[in-house]
Amino acid sequence: MHAKDILIDGFNRIREEVHATVEGLGPDELTARPSPDTNSIAWLVWHLTRVQDDHMADAFGREQVWLSQDWEKRFGLDLPRRDTGYGHSPAKVARVRVDSGDLLTGYYDAVHEQSLDALRGLAAQDLDRVVDERWDPPVTLGVRLVSVLSDDLQHIGQAAYLRGLLQSAAA
Repeated sequence: MHAKDILIDGFNRIREEVHATVEGLGPDELTARPSPDTNSIAWLVWHLTRVQDDHMADAFGREQVWLSQDWEKRFGLDLPRRDTGYGHSPAKVARVRVDSGDLLTGYYDAVHEQSLDALRGLAAQDLDRVVDERWDPPVTLGVRLVSVLSDDLQHIGQAAYLRGLLQSAAA
């Protein structure tokens, strides 16, 4: 198995979990927060998708799907155009509201397709290419891809846990 195949499998798992976590939830459940200082499922899924979109586009020299396919306009959030959610205050978390889970999964699927397209073209030596020199040591493409996988898996796990909390409270 090649490294790109492992990466593709990892990103496919994120997609599966995004759909499983969001499926069947309405706007109130998607935006519910156990306390005012916590994140909602909608925010977590939007954020993990924005991070993947931003980081993958940067690493592969592409435009973000958020901007190129008008997802920014479809969401209509009161946030800066390139905002990814990093460091959001509780008030900004509350701004991430959606009418349905289809918006979240639609955006994730579009980002996922662009990510897979980039990953399919990878050669082993590409993973050593430096994509961010602001760090010491500089960040390679391989490290960036694992970072995105890690961040996304953590956030979808948080969203799935929150779904479970909401469902047990409703039962």
